[in-house]
Amino acid sequence: MSKTEVDEIGKRLVQAVKFPDEAEGQESFARAMELSKAYAASGSATHFSAVARLFYDLFEMFETGKDPRQN
Repeated sequence: MSKTEVDEIGKRLVQAVKFPDEAEGQESFARAMELSKAYAASGSATHFSAVARLFYDLFEMFETGKDPRQN
C-alpha cells in the first residue's frame, strides 16, 4: 500500500470521528468498531495495540473492499 493510500484511509477515519453525521465512512467506522469491541471483549487480545490495529485494518477493509493483509 502506498503512502498516498495510507494517508487517504487516515483522512477518512479522521473525518468519520470528527464529523459523525456527515462522513462517508460512518458505516465503515461503525462496522469496524462493533467487530473490534467483540474481539476486545472476547479476551483473545493479548495487547491493547492488537485491538487498535484490528480496528484500523477493519476500517480500511470496509472502506476499500480490499484485504489489508495483502499489503
